[in-house]
Amino acid sequence: QVVLVQSGGGLVQAGGSLRLSCAASGRTFSNYVMGWFRQAPGKEREFVAAINRSGGSTSYADFVKGRFTISRDNAKNTVFLQMDSLKPEDTAVYYCAANSALIMSTRAHVYDYWGQGTQVTVSS
Repeated sequence: QVVLVQSGGGLVQAGGSLRLSCAASGRTFSNYVMGWFRQAPGKEREFVAAINRSGGSTSYADFVKGRFTISRDNAKNTVFLQMDSLKPEDTAVYYCAANSALIMSTRAHVYDYWGQGTQVTVSS
């Protein structure tokens, strides 16, 4: 069992920045690929970014490339999502997730554990 607790998020103007954090407890954090997903009202949950176990490899959705950065600190059992140049269309509930399949999948069903979600609202 892995418990993921998210923090960060909130309201920001377009062009601004936010940093999301996701702290893990339970099993060995470095055994899991970590991902971030988001879900806007009336839309399906979509992949945002993923990072491998060591932090040496990352994957991003096209719509966040160059703006968002995923990172992890295995010593602190935490994964981060730095979001810069935010746009109103980035408004959504953001979720972190842990994947024991060891692949940086873009598919939500591959991930075993999920954080509680945190609202990000970008005003125009």
